[in-house]
Amino acid sequence: MQLVFATNNHNKIKEVQNLIPKNIKLLSLEDIGCFEDIPETQSTIKGNAIQKAEYLKTHYGYDCFADDTGLEVEALNGEPGVYSARYAGEHKSSNDNMEKLLSNLKNNTNRKAQFKTVIALYIKDKLYTFEGVCIGTITENKEGNKGFGYDPIFKPKGFDETFGKMDLTIKNKISHRGKAVQLLVNFLNS
Repeated sequence: MQLVFATNNHNKIKEVQNLIPKNIKLLSLEDIGCFEDIPETQSTIKGNAIQKAEYLKTHYGYDCFADDTGLEVEALNGEPGVYSARYAGEHKSSNDNMEKLLSNLKNNTNRKAQFKTVIALYIKDKLYTFEGVCIGTITENKEGNKGFGYDPIFKPKGFDETFGKMDLTIKNKISHRGKAVQLLVNFLNS
């Protein structure tokens, strides 16, 4: 079975490929010749995931899935949310995004946050969605250089280290994406 994952982010592809059954071959957007920017104009994480999956199904015809992930910080009324990747601007710099977030939280004692991932799967012309959430806190400084995005400043609840310091196998078991992908995998296996 082949499934297109609506991304060219090789970190995401690697993470997800490690989680899905070996009989499923994951294809990237590049693998199917999709080089245009897929619209993400919805006001919710779920809406963006569905929009991307529908775009691929409509324009390329493949069974596919798309995800959207956002970091939601309680003290910032859910920011950066759907703007997580471009919080500090359209150039999409993880370092700039983290710096802006840490600056916006400066002197704020409420560091509660959650990562949310929604996966939209189009298979056999039907749409399914899967959601994973990881609750935690935003650290005061960057810790670690593993992972990507906001990983060096997000410490999951019940753990002493950020995603930026965490081994990938542990992160995959507890992360928002790991949880959403596990729901997807359970569905694909059933």
